[in-house]
Amino acid sequence: MTRAERLESAAAEGFWTELRRTTQARIGLGRAGDALPTGRVLEFRAAHAAARDAVHTPLDADGFATRVAALGLGEPVHVRSRASDRSEYLRRPDLGRLPDESSAGQGLSAVAGTGADIGFVLADGLSPLALVEHGIPMLCALTEKLGERYTFAPPVIATQARVALGDHIGAALGVTTVLVLIGERPGLSVADSLGIYLTHRPRPGRADAERNCVSNIHPPEGLTYARAAQVVEGLVDGARRLGRSGVDLKDTSACTSLAASTAVVLETGSAPG
Repeated sequence: MTRAERLESAAAEGFWTELRRTTQARIGLGRAGDALPTGRVLEFRAAHAAARDAVHTPLDADGFATRVAALGLGEPVHVRSRASDRSEYLRRPDLGRLPDESSAGQGLSAVAGTGADIGFVLADGLSPLALVEHGIPMLCALTEKLGERYTFAPPVIATQARVALGDHIGAALGVTTVLVLIGERPGLSVADSLGIYLTHRPRPGRADAERNCVSNIHPPEGLTYARAAQVVEGLVDGARRLGRSGVDLKDTSACTSLAASTAVVLETGSAPG
């Protein structure tokens, strides 16, 4: 390689290094002959293994329940879906949406009606790892944000769960709004991303278009707990005013924050630091 070629290669690598800092996508990986460099191949395989582990590693429901109980929101209940194991859960999404009434103590019969404003369902979903890593701090942020104005039902832990299982649980709890905190499908960039699905007046048969989603929660790279809680607060308030959730309900939290900042500028002559 000539000196000019080395300089050109170094400049290109510098360009891609700076650009990679702005995204988790695999870009500018370089090449070694007709293939990727060995290091990049190994990085890809490690990410793929992490994603597979995130999907297949089961949630320690008892251990997680102990952590949830320590928050003081009430004794958590464990509800299973009709998917008997992880293999069936992955092959039969429909079973993950229905509660299993054959498991003693882990069906809807264990869920007591409360009539509370908000119910929390902590679901393993496609990444139990995400629930373990982010479920507790996210729940803390939500209760801190919503606790002054709304009442909460005791949390429910759901395993082998799809989002729609929350409709059955929310209806059994008798809550006005159910928030399903669930592990999202792992990717090759993020294996522990958490999502929150909001459904107003939950009941079996609700369509996906009747709920709202706040996704990509995995600080520090993804959405922070505080920001996610702020968005959820706006959606909960909006759903109660509108009388429904879903496609007609929009996140206005960013607009509210901008309006507040503008008001400070107009009043004091400077933006908050």
